[in-house]
Amino acid sequence: MTHPLKAWTVALSLSLAGIAAAEEPAYVPRAPLAKLDLHDGDTIVFLGDSITHQCLYTQYVEDYFYTRFPKMRLRLHNAGVGGSRAWDALLRFDQDVAAYKPKYVTVLLGMNDGKYAEYLDDVFTSYSTEMNRLLEKIDACGATAVLMTPTMFDARAKRMQQPGGFMGPKAVTFYNSTLAYYGAWLRDTASERGLGFVDMWGPLNQTTLHERRKDPAFTLIKDSVHPGAPGHVIMAAAMIEDLNLPQIVSEMKFTLQDKKWTSTAESAEITSLDGTADGLSFTSLENALPWVLPEDAQPGVRLTDLGQKFSRQTLTVSGLPTGTYTVSIDGAEVTRATGEELQAGLPLQALTKAPQYQQAAQVAELNKRRNEGPVKNLRNEWVNFQQLKFLQSQVEKNPADEAEKQRLADAEKKMPGMDERVKAAEAAAQAIEDDIFKTNQPRQHRFEIRPVAK
Repeated sequence: MTHPLKAWTVALSLSLAGIAAAEEPAYVPRAPLAKLDLHDGDTIVFLGDSITHQCLYTQYVEDYFYTRFPKMRLRLHNAGVGGSRAWDALLRFDQDVAAYKPKYVTVLLGMNDGKYAEYLDDVFTSYSTEMNRLLEKIDACGATAVLMTPTMFDARAKRMQQPGGFMGPKAVTFYNSTLAYYGAWLRDTASERGLGFVDMWGPLNQTTLHERRKDPAFTLIKDSVHPGAPGHVIMAAAMIEDLNLPQIVSEMKFTLQDKKWTSTAESAEITSLDGTADGLSFTSLENALPWVLPEDAQPGVRLTDLGQKFSRQTLTVSGLPTGTYTVSIDGAEVTRATGEELQAGLPLQALTKAPQYQQAAQVAELNKRRNEGPVKNLRNEWVNFQQLKFLQSQVEKNPADEAEKQRLADAEKKMPGMDERVKAAEAAAQAIEDDIFKTNQPRQHRFEIRPVAK
């Protein structure tokens, strides 16, 4: 027989457990952001440090948007500042991020936050605390954050530099691992909060490892911190892949059957189809242009197989007799291909003579001018702002330090007129973007596929 007091105690415990369960809602896991949901007029802000301030991976992603969605006018704002940590980003957040009313904010911070040292728990605690504050501010302004891992620190490149500097051997050895730890935390944070996530660290390290099997001195990051243009292509490709953005420009398929040509197309409209048993012609209006990057980025294009993976523009012709054929667009020959190659699918995005490729290259050159000019001028203004805020905090900590006071006074002299200079830089960038949207609109093209004359 159960003792009455014991039975009462068990009942009370169960009752209290039930109350606690009622007061604490069950844990509901969130799904990480699967892909960007973009519409005309949306804003994307690229928030980051000097690697974003380089205006390279952001430029290449902009090139993608300009050519893949030429009818969609997105607002793309670079908010990178050299030397930034999460703490610095918080200080300029209202004016440099929230003021643009973003739908998405990509966040590339951590390289400076780790202080170029082996893993230190107190340093990581400060970083994670400030990052969580930053995520709260992004959420509060109605945007969704896309967390991106810090990029690679290339210890081998650092060791190949002249001896010296502020990093000791232990820091050089372990800093890339420190950044990997930060990136793992960001991945878990994105998953927990239901945010977007892009792995920058993995592709840069994996490409470096692969290439060093052929060349032990290979590096994407000559100064060990800031990737060159090819490294930024890898970063841009990682964003397109991890955010599940469209990878196809167009697919056009033609089949000769029972002496009649038929066609199917994705992201293109085919008209005026005409043909014979050994050739055909047609007019095509594609919805997009291939993703073409400037000349200095081409090594990265090859390393990522960017065209085939993220810019597929395929022409497939089945039913032609064995032989070699000229492929002409608008009356000009752009390549030659065998019947087997045409049946397998001709990668139009690789044809530099094609008018679509040349049109996209013009877009890339305009955007390069936009980034190297007014966009970088705009970012340099925020360097002055960040330096001012840092010096203000230093003087607050050390009010008797006259040298710091003088540096603060010098920094203050750079601030008058900043708002006007920012507006002027934005207007100049907007003017070039207007030209981009005159250049990036798809055009009709007349294709002809004929046997090579013997």
